[in-house]
Amino acid sequence: MSEPMITSPKRAAAAALMAWRRAIRPVLWARALRDFGDGLVAVVLPVYLISLGHGAGAVGAIATLALLGSALMTMGVGVIGARISPRSLLLAAAALMACTGLGFAAIQGFLLLAAIALVGTINPSAGSVSVFAPLEQAVLTEAAPDAQRTSVFARYSLVGSLAAAAGALAAAAPDALAALGFRELDALRVAFLLYALLGLACLFAYRALPPVSAEAPRTRHAPLGPSRGIVLRLAALFSIDSFAGGLAVQALLALWLFERFDLSLAQAGLFFFWTGVLSAFSFPVSAWLAGRIGLINTMVFTHIPSSLCLIAAMAAPGIEWALGLLLLRSALSQMDVPTRSSYVMAVVTPPERTAAASFTVVPRSLAAAAGPAIAGAIFAAGWQATPFILCGVLKIAYDLALLWAFRHLRPPEEQRR
Repeated sequence: MSEPMITSPKRAAAAALMAWRRAIRPVLWARALRDFGDGLVAVVLPVYLISLGHGAGAVGAIATLALLGSALMTMGVGVIGARISPRSLLLAAAALMACTGLGFAAIQGFLLLAAIALVGTINPSAGSVSVFAPLEQAVLTEAAPDAQRTSVFARYSLVGSLAAAAGALAAAAPDALAALGFRELDALRVAFLLYALLGLACLFAYRALPPVSAEAPRTRHAPLGPSRGIVLRLAALFSIDSFAGGLAVQALLALWLFERFDLSLAQAGLFFFWTGVLSAFSFPVSAWLAGRIGLINTMVFTHIPSSLCLIAAMAAPGIEWALGLLLLRSALSQMDVPTRSSYVMAVVTPPERTAAASFTVVPRSLAAAAGPAIAGAIFAAGWQATPFILCGVLKIAYDLALLWAFRHLRPPEEQRR
């Protein structure tokens, strides 16, 4: 009689472990698919727009509208997320991704492209600042226990970053197609058609979300309750960080490399592949570090050195120094991503998680949306390095403010130490 009493808890723990792993698997697959597409179009987008006859200012404007549209859709998710399941909203977002890719492939006029950027899912930053993020974060947090939450977010970020790196590497494909006889514009359009197909693949991945994580009973109370003050303060600080990041989105950094060092599309794609790989493998390190020094300390003390590397890269005497500093920046700059997501989910109540994820993402997206247009205008005026220097300075200010404001608010797993 004693053996079942001993083995039953072990079996229950193993069953629980398998259950939450099954719950997160569709999200990880979808993240990989859409981030591959984001990594591809973030490098191809500026070349495509310039090939259509639009300049650096247009690149910045399209990037701004894309981020603004993401912010508005994410705001809507925060409002209705308490009544509609994340699974249903993710399916709709995946369908929109497919339509966005088709629209960019078919249209040449700036105004129509701007409209598609506003209402679609195109992502000029190759980072997960989109309507997908808060929905996926809510699903992951619901599925994973507190002790595993940061590790799950690290895995989620790792998958996305590796996929985005592979997408950036695939940006060399249009050059290869052009060498085979394709017209340049047709070769570039293939990237957006592939983006549309990836949206359809995401739709099938989200269909596999299990009812336990996707169809949990929805609450009818206000989206934010007791954690409103915490969320608003975090949102205000995150908006500073995101505005700074908007000054240095990947599409504009690619344009800087094209103009400063005359990199080819294939060379830029290879470079962004390695930045993505370095970012990806920083995520498990981030989770390990957070388990020892805490989430907030990990966010701050890895972020500041990365900003210093970005500033230094703008003053680098040659391409080797510039690329080396930017690669070092990539190894550090994204270590706050899984820790930030984990921290937000940990310091709010469970019914507020979808709303908290949305309402911290929305100000970030709105603030980031202003950055590319400003950076594009500065870039077009001949001050190519200035947006990236401003980005580094503002990010350091954000890190210091975050440390001062939230150093004493600890998540549950840190309180138990």
